Amino acid sequence: MSDIGYFAWNLAPLHSDAPCVRDDHLDLTYRDFAGRVDAAARQLESAGVRRGDVVAIMLPNRVELLVTLMATWRIGATATPVNPTFTPAEARYQIDDAAAVLVVGDGAHTPSCGRRLLAVDDLSHTPDPAWRPSAGPRGQDVALLVYTSGSTGRPKGVMLTHDNLEFMSSSMARLLSLTADDHCLLVLPLFHVNAICVSFLAPMLAGAQLSVTGRFSPDRFLDDLARLRPTYFSAVPTIYALLVAQPEDTATDTSSLRFAVCGAAPISRELLDRAEQRFGMTIVEGYGLTEGTCASACNPLDGIRKPGTVGPALPGQTIAIVDEAGTELPPGSTGEIVIRGANVMHGYLGRPEETARTVVDGALHTGDVGRLDEDGYLTLVDRIKDMIIRGGENIYPKEIENALAGHEAVLEAAVIGAPHEVYGEVPVAYVVAYPDAHVTDDQLADHLRDRLTKVKLPVAIHIVDALPRNPVGKIDKPGLRSRHRPQPAPAG
Repeated sequence: MSDIGYFAWNLAPLHSDAPCVRDDHLDLTYRDFAGRVDAAARQLESAGVRRGDVVAIMLPNRVELLVTLMATWRIGATATPVNPTFTPAEARYQIDDAAAVLVVGDGAHTPSCGRRLLAVDDLSHTPDPAWRPSAGPRGQDVALLVYTSGSTGRPKGVMLTHDNLEFMSSSMARLLSLTADDHCLLVLPLFHVNAICVSFLAPMLAGAQLSVTGRFSPDRFLDDLARLRPTYFSAVPTIYALLVAQPEDTATDTSSLRFAVCGAAPISRELLDRAEQRFGMTIVEGYGLTEGTCASACNPLDGIRKPGTVGPALPGQTIAIVDEAGTELPPGSTGEIVIRGANVMHGYLGRPEETARTVVDGALHTGDVGRLDEDGYLTLVDRIKDMIIRGGENIYPKEIENALAGHEAVLEAAVIGAPHEVYGEVPVAYVVAYPDAHVTDDQLADHLRDRLTKVKLPVAIHIVDALPRNPVGKIDKPGLRSRHRPQPAPAG
């Protein structure tokens, strides 16, 4: 059976003594891992979890999180990973919305929200060879409930099936030419589908190794590279920005890496080039959404890479650019990115109207603006919702951000629309400079005047120490926009 839910006990590598997964406390072979999955699955079933039930997993990155994920699938249940840094109120929203029947967490401090709580230290380690699950998963069953960051309202539970995960993880394994000789360093949070598919399921399908690192820091990351000798990792632009900001004399050893992946948010060409040159590694940039089970386009590892694009559609998927009426546009035209393939989500949990607006006749309407070239390579323009309308003219913040990134002192930039009494909205920029660089807002304004028409010039450029982030590392543009909303007058 090909369903990823059967993966942990029916795939040959998982019954071998080859190295499988490790963290700071555990180091398991594939046979060890499969045994722990069976032991935990039996324990969940004994606790009353049944096929179709939801198990909330509120743990930091560690081997037991992966064991619990697989154990949940083993008995045909659904897993919803919860950000372990959530406040009790944030955790309660997700646990309640998902209707979880059990919560697996660190211990007494984990908010169980009235559900049964299973402490991670109490997970069973010893399998019963005679045990078999009373029910298992099917391809169309929901395997994962991944909650979006909620940038446009309350977070939504994206329902991803076993078929979705099998299609995506096998696609990534082929795209990255993964073999048993590979070794992934997992640095992204496992409550995000990127880490689950690219850094966990794909290498497991190939019989490769996986090392789970702790909370990201440049020092820890560079030490792990030198000590563990991974062959690849997947990260977000923020991580690459932090790495290139390290002092030039920082000790680095990237000789073991075949490549690195950048996803989750667009990276500027300048930052990509600087990271590749600084660390001597190939970085392939991809594009995708949680609603599309992670990735839909990627520059090829072996083949033509076009910097500034996110590559062509992955095999088995199609990407089209459409206008507001849904009519497909020719190459070179700008419009909404629409995706088709076996990666398209089952839907939003309990939100049929929003599902119907997002998935139309099987096509995922991304809400992203882009264009395809004659070779099918996709260039991201911006998010539709981030577009600034200044006096009736449409302005894409990413164009301004790209222009700012062209200045040698600029590490990162974010542009948002601020309210204006006359024009409706005007662009405002927030910029982070390299640690050893000195630049003023006037210098950046001069830099932009030769690159942008007057209507696109920011009315203000704020140089800041850091940009706000959401839980998966993307720049928190809603948070930046909120700084410019009129504040209510104090009562009394």
